[in-house]
Amino acid sequence: MIMRLYRFLFGDGGSEIIYTLVVDVSSEEEQQAPTIPDPQRLAEEKALVWKLDKRILPFACLLYLFAYLDRSNLGNARLQGLADDILDGDPTGRKFDWVNSVFFFSYIIFQIPASVLSKLCPPRVWMACSAAGWGLSSTLMAAAFNYAGAIVCRLFLGVFESGFAPAIPVYFSFFYTKEEMGLRMAYWFGFAAVAGAFGGLIAFGTQHVHAAISSWRILFIIEGIPPVLLALLTLFYLPNRPEVTSFFNERERELALERINRDSTADTGATVNKEHIWMAFKDWRIYIAGVIYFGLNGALASISAFLPTIVQTLGFNNARAQLMSVPPYAVAAVLLVTFSMASDRMQSRGTFMTASSAIGGIGYLLMLTVKDDDHVRYFGVVCIVAGTYTTIGLIIAWFAHNLGSETKKATGIPMFMAIGQCGSVMGTHLFPKIEGPHYIKGFAVLCALEFLAAICSAILSISYRWDNARRNRLYGKPKPGDKVNTHELADKAPGFRYVV
Repeated sequence: MIMRLYRFLFGDGGSEIIYTLVVDVSSEEEQQAPTIPDPQRLAEEKALVWKLDKRILPFACLLYLFAYLDRSNLGNARLQGLADDILDGDPTGRKFDWVNSVFFFSYIIFQIPASVLSKLCPPRVWMACSAAGWGLSSTLMAAAFNYAGAIVCRLFLGVFESGFAPAIPVYFSFFYTKEEMGLRMAYWFGFAAVAGAFGGLIAFGTQHVHAAISSWRILFIIEGIPPVLLALLTLFYLPNRPEVTSFFNERERELALERINRDSTADTGATVNKEHIWMAFKDWRIYIAGVIYFGLNGALASISAFLPTIVQTLGFNNARAQLMSVPPYAVAAVLLVTFSMASDRMQSRGTFMTASSAIGGIGYLLMLTVKDDDHVRYFGVVCIVAGTYTTIGLIIAWFAHNLGSETKKATGIPMFMAIGQCGSVMGTHLFPKIEGPHYIKGFAVLCALEFLAAICSAILSISYRWDNARRNRLYGKPKPGDKVNTHELADKAPGFRYVV
């Protein structure tokens, strides 16, 4: 017990009376006193995070690298003669657009059920099966000899990839705290940008291969086989959930479980909370995130499919265009990591998303308004790629915390991703060959959507700040270290606070 002594003196000069008041202020002092971290525990936690990073991040990042290579290599294959070989020349570009966009139909349909089902399956088994499936589908594209064969391969590619990307934010939340998620998601999603750069280099190399088969077929084989091999390693080495994985000793397991339950306790384990599924469908913020993701994915899909073609319009030949598509992705990776580190430190995503979306919008404005200066137009391409990739990485990290429970994350994240993938379908049809080289319609639509994403990001951030302030007024500010039970109300629990 902590006592505080107050002495009051009253008198008129002739006599004095002293009153002594003793007050117990232990609870007040405890609330105000800063928590002193245990140095040994901090060292143990740092060692655990490093151990997790060394095991989880290489698998997650490499898997996403090949997932993105396999979905986006059509743009490179187009410049290597794919349309002439199996699409009857495709003079209007429409067949290529449909081969590209059919991937997103199956991806959208299977995304939500696959993500919810992933909670009931050991993560390493789920990830390995997904990787093996999309690797085989991509490799078999090399054996396609007509339009129908290409369509079937792309459909199955979408089915298998739909179970991977939406499950990763939920999987990361098994091991990482909200202060660590942004940077890890940036490393993971940054490999989509690395894939763009890497894909351009691979395409540049295969274009100079002299073989009995077309160079675009070699491209699909080279990029399709590695995820199948990586799936075998994933099956044996990727950690399962912290409560069951053999990757931890007992002390590490105890610390890992304490970390994921530090801020909240909810529906952990191989369970699905049906109430939280419906809560996700009724959450208006998920639909606003869907609007943001719609615009971003419209830009992303068009970048993946048409960036080499757009760069070619700046005066480069086919091989040089493949090579010049690399630098924008390198800049995107740097900007994504920089913004994610800053947003982790400030625990603020919306401000950085607004800025990065605006960067993408400015890039499209340059492509629309500058016609004769190829250097400025190339700078616009860099802005488009960097702004789009950065915003996508940030929004995934944002909702990996702000939905409150595993079930709501497993439902809500693929919900806004599914809405966003509809933008991908649109993006694959915005740059038909007959509208080149300026592609006014495509650039104008995506410019508007990037600025709309910036506005929606600001709206979401303001709404989260307002909700946090309202809960602070009603229930008081939560003390550091207090656990919030989100088992029933998910992110609507009175003690839950959003990352803004």
